[in-house]
Amino acid sequence: MRKRRFLVRLAMVFCLFLIANTVFAFIAYHATTWLYARLGTEPHGFWLQLGTVIGVFVLFACSAAIIFLIGLNRQRNYWDKIVDALSRMAKGDFDVQLDLKADEKDQFGQLIHGINHMAVELGELERMRQEFISNVSHEIQSPLTSINGFAKALKNINLPEEKRQHYLDIIEVESNRLSKISDNLLKLTSLESHHHPFEPKNYRLDKQLRTVVLALEPNWLAKQLDFDLHLDNISITADEDLMNQVWMNLLTNSIKFTPAKGTITLSMKKQLDSITVIIQDTGIGLTEEQQMHIFERFYKADQSRTSANGGSGLGLAIVKKIIDMHHGTIAVESKLAEFTSFLVTVPIDSTSARAND
Repeated sequence: MRKRRFLVRLAMVFCLFLIANTVFAFIAYHATTWLYARLGTEPHGFWLQLGTVIGVFVLFACSAAIIFLIGLNRQRNYWDKIVDALSRMAKGDFDVQLDLKADEKDQFGQLIHGINHMAVELGELERMRQEFISNVSHEIQSPLTSINGFAKALKNINLPEEKRQHYLDIIEVESNRLSKISDNLLKLTSLESHHHPFEPKNYRLDKQLRTVVLALEPNWLAKQLDFDLHLDNISITADEDLMNQVWMNLLTNSIKFTPAKGTITLSMKKQLDSITVIIQDTGIGLTEEQQMHIFERFYKADQSRTSANGGSGLGLAIVKKIIDMHHGTIAVESKLAEFTSFLVTVPIDSTSARAND
């Protein structure tokens, strides 16, 4: 394809050269004829042809010089704009778009396209960074404000013992919440650094799920929830510790947002080379908009209940990252005030999936 384009361009240049030479020869012939008439003399033979050739050469040289200067000025303008764009990006201004006409198939066009694409990606990263800092500041400020306020209240020597104990309980809860936010931030940062240990091994998935359910037994028994398990004897090759965090987080959320005497169903389906685990509850459900953002950092579908339960809005973001590390997928299906289902699909052998990436 490149060779064909080169030959087409070469043919066009050759045609333009012939046309230009013809035009220049015509102009040079009539110009020299007019000049000879003015001078009152007209050379013959070789000198007549030499005069015409010199005229063609002068016209060609002048035209080439003009084209070169125009091209040089245009090229200098292009490079000035590119350097200016890169300078702005270096200073943190990513609202840059080079509106330069160029063929994306050639190297210069690819350079322009690459700079524009880089500006868009860096701008998105900057937006995410600022949003992340804003969210972290907001999440940390809330428990700190509570701790500070109740600590000041405890200085009152006339405070009844009952209120004092209540304030201390709130300070303890908010301190734990602050600690959880910090722990989850470190965990998410580690997972996204691509240096987090990934230690896959073969283990029984159904046994792991049953162990998590038993570990959370005090939580669901306190709300008189029914657990309906449909688990087959299936083994997978994955990072057991990381996957344990996935199930612990998803089941904790289901218990947290399912009203008393509700039901949580835990089942699995085996495909050819993957396993889908389905966690469904008869909880408060999610709107369509909430489902779209549920895996984003710091997103809380129910602000009041999440805050009351010490949530940080990072749990599902961590879950999504762990599933991505296993080259799996996670999806949510829900109907408001009826049910919520999380569908986690992971390869039976995550080692092979990562090797084929």
